[in-house]
Amino acid sequence: MWRPAVLALRNIAKAALLYGGFVVAFTALGWWLGGTRLATLSLVVALLMAGTVFWYGPRIVLASLGARELLLAEAPPVWSAAERLAAAAGVARPKLYLLPGGHPRALSVGRGVWDTGIALSEGLLTVARPAELDAILAHELAHARHRDVLVQTPIVLIAGWIVEVSRITGFLEKAFLSVLAPLAASLVHVFLSTRRELAADRFAARVCRTPHGLADALIRLEQTQELLAFRGSPVTEPLYIVNPFPSEGLPALFETHPPIGERVERLRALDPEWREKLRAA
Repeated sequence: MWRPAVLALRNIAKAALLYGGFVVAFTALGWWLGGTRLATLSLVVALLMAGTVFWYGPRIVLASLGARELLLAEAPPVWSAAERLAAAAGVARPKLYLLPGGHPRALSVGRGVWDTGIALSEGLLTVARPAELDAILAHELAHARHRDVLVQTPIVLIAGWIVEVSRITGFLEKAFLSVLAPLAASLVHVFLSTRRELAADRFAARVCRTPHGLADALIRLEQTQELLAFRGSPVTEPLYIVNPFPSEGLPALFETHPPIGERVERLRALDPEWREKLRAA
């Protein structure tokens, strides 16, 4: 079992590799196409692009999803819970955003413990019970504590850009998509492991002092998703607390979440006597 500090260091190293690799690859492409002069220009452009992704990536992702800031007056209990759980998790209070639509989902973006944004959908705020909402917030805060957001945010942006290239190829879109989508998916899976979700689940259970709030939330999300269809870019799958897309076709390429049943089983196992406690109650 990885400790938060170890997970954070691993993700910082991954982020450094991602940004550094992008700059080196873009510069090498410029050198290959036009020698030293174009390589120098490519280096400057690559540094500017990397800086833009680092500083403005979270805003770009949230804007692409139609998220807006969730005002304190709109949901005081949610803001209060986020502040309380952030203190328990050892991270700065996150910025809260609202995603449109009735489909229940949550995600986090940012650059680490000092700068994290958590987006909750209108549907999630409607169906989640207080204990479940606390657990969902704690799970997303775990991604900030472990620095998962430092890798997830740029990976989703870059993979999305790769896939979008196919849209500008006109009648060749399907042919380019068949090549670019697997390439983008490979990049996602190189940097993002399913283990990050399991680690976030354990951390959330520790912060909430019980694993059952998150286990119940995962079950509720799974049941609700069966009733509501969701449309969006499958490249964003790594951001969500559960996979909102069908596990087939193009969305299956970007799937990075363990099955919900496995996650619930692991959470319940953290409290082996939960069935006896439930009978006693």
